[in-house]
Amino acid sequence: MAKIIVDDVEVEVPAEYTLLQACEAAGAEIPRFCFHERLSIAGNCRMCLVEVKGGPPKPTASCAMNVRDLRPGPNGEPPVISTRSPMVKKAREGVMEFLLINHPLDCPICDQGGECDLQDQAMAYGVDTSRYAENKRAVENKHIGPLVRTSMNRCIHCTRCIRFVTEVAGVPDLGAIGRGEDMEITTYLEQAMGSELQGNVIDLCPVGALTSKPYQFKARPWELLKTESVDVMDALGSAIRVDARGREVMRVLPRVNETINEEWISDKTRFIWDGLKTQRLDRPYVRENGRLRPASWQEALATVAAKVKATAPNRIGAIVGDLAAVEESFALKSLLSRLGSVSIDGRPDGSTLDPILGRAAYVFNSTIAGVHEADAILLIGTNPRREAAVLNARIRERWRGGNLKVGVIGEPVDLTYTHEYLGAGPETLAAIADGSHSFADVLKGAQKPLVIIGQGPLSRADGLAVLSLAARAALAVGAVKDGWNGFSVLHTAAARVGSLDLGLVPGEGGLTAVEQAAGGVDVLFLLGADEIKVADGPFVVYIGTHGDQGAHRADVILPGAAYTEKSGIYVNTEGRAQIGNRAVFPPGEAREDWAIVRALSDLVGHKLPFDNLAQLRQSLFVSHPHLARIDAVEPADPAAIERLAALGGNTDRAGFASPVIDFYLTNPIARASAVMAECSALALGVTRQAAE
Repeated sequence: MAKIIVDDVEVEVPAEYTLLQACEAAGAEIPRFCFHERLSIAGNCRMCLVEVKGGPPKPTASCAMNVRDLRPGPNGEPPVISTRSPMVKKAREGVMEFLLINHPLDCPICDQGGECDLQDQAMAYGVDTSRYAENKRAVENKHIGPLVRTSMNRCIHCTRCIRFVTEVAGVPDLGAIGRGEDMEITTYLEQAMGSELQGNVIDLCPVGALTSKPYQFKARPWELLKTESVDVMDALGSAIRVDARGREVMRVLPRVNETINEEWISDKTRFIWDGLKTQRLDRPYVRENGRLRPASWQEALATVAAKVKATAPNRIGAIVGDLAAVEESFALKSLLSRLGSVSIDGRPDGSTLDPILGRAAYVFNSTIAGVHEADAILLIGTNPRREAAVLNARIRERWRGGNLKVGVIGEPVDLTYTHEYLGAGPETLAAIADGSHSFADVLKGAQKPLVIIGQGPLSRADGLAVLSLAARAALAVGAVKDGWNGFSVLHTAAARVGSLDLGLVPGEGGLTAVEQAAGGVDVLFLLGADEIKVADGPFVVYIGTHGDQGAHRADVILPGAAYTEKSGIYVNTEGRAQIGNRAVFPPGEAREDWAIVRALSDLVGHKLPFDNLAQLRQSLFVSHPHLARIDAVEPADPAAIERLAALGGNTDRAGFASPVIDFYLTNPIARASAVMAECSALALGVTRQAAE
């Protein structure tokens, strides 16, 4: 720690702090445009100038000098920094005047208005006149894809966007060409950006040069009601903020959460919002003479109740989909238990994960933040760039720190960091478990090896044997030991860990999701289950939000609420329970899913013991106390991994494959989004072109 004096306030800060960070630790406000805590230092906007006593007779860029570089006073006094001296004031005014020389000053029509750093700092540190009378520079706008809109006349060359796509996203689409007044930020080959994280440059841009193309001219920030929530587009549970106007979601932005997403979100998370109002189910439907017709809630529920009463309990089943919150899943399980059915499954992809194996067998045990502690990573049948883009960015961040080896078993993948392709399937994994593969020595030599297995291998017929083999490999290379559990399962569905925690697997004599969908039951409840095809035969009751595959097959549709329209608990891939808050109300006659199940229970003669969400959660927390510990990761017993490794089993020779083929179209909300459809078509064209 080093002592410094900032504006007469003495503080102790780490020697590696920049002067900017040290000044902020002392309570001083330092304006900046180019500096960002998660990006490399550029030092090119010069807005963060401060005066260092005893230093050069000119202002110093506080972002580009470390505390350790300061000289003490003649008698060993701590270095003195001033952030409010006349020199600093004059320097900042001059910098702001230069920044505004070419800026078009089109704030009334700029989407950044109201949340623009340039506006705020011009008011706080600028002057009210300009000595510049020449013509302003004009720069042609660039087409960089369907997500980010450019207005390059406003660009102040802070280079945040370039540093982000190069360092964090790992897909260096953007760069600078030209020098001085002719410098431009552009894509090198005049093509669309290819990163799944490109939307984050919108948040990083301190002016209105890069804004959201789908959101352009839609709303102003002061019109919007802001609600903190969690993302359900993948299993990470990224922290988000949902901005709504009236009953309409207008945009989704990231919130800072150091343990999960830092401050980044994927493009699917950010731009999904138009799918929340397209192809929505806003009233009940009943199938009559082969066609669905609108019905009242009373008629739809009575139709379902009559069918349930006329069906034997062992012929009733339920499949819980990928976006279901814990509350409605718990309510549906409670109803089926009262009906006497044990055929309920929260694994529509056919996964072999089972809570009877122990919680350590199906969660990301190292935690997401634990990726930064790993010094060797083995990816088994997973492509984190498509399955969890933010996690992939964290792996890249760890890789950029150095001394990280990454091995991949499965299909060849295009990751954003160097890795070693080890093989396609179980034979390679068995070689690592036996120690006969060279990468096994890399893992054994690591202090904290991390083994990540995806959902692709676990959804196969030999999934349990593959999971056991992966556990055996993790134990063999020392990934599970005191103080470190590196055996981690990466999920793709936001509801999956919550379903497993609730025990949403078939009981004794019950049928799995695949068996139910194949016609093993007479009445089948689909709770937002759109990723499984149901054969002809069962009477299908669909509780969901969109006119997707589940609704097309349904005999009765009961319209539910999307994740932005209800308060719900979601458990992410590391086993962290989080609450997503309601930002808007469901459209039309749609209702919250748990309330639909509760109303139905009354009609079938098995009334559930709760009348509101608080009572439901009280029952839930009694049965599953760990779900009440919001935002806490419950450490799982690593002994479960040893039991899992002992199971063994025969594996086939087929190679592993990722379950996510199209990153942009993985759920009914995404498939209803025009923006995601455009991104998908663009990505598909790029992939086909690369293959040719």
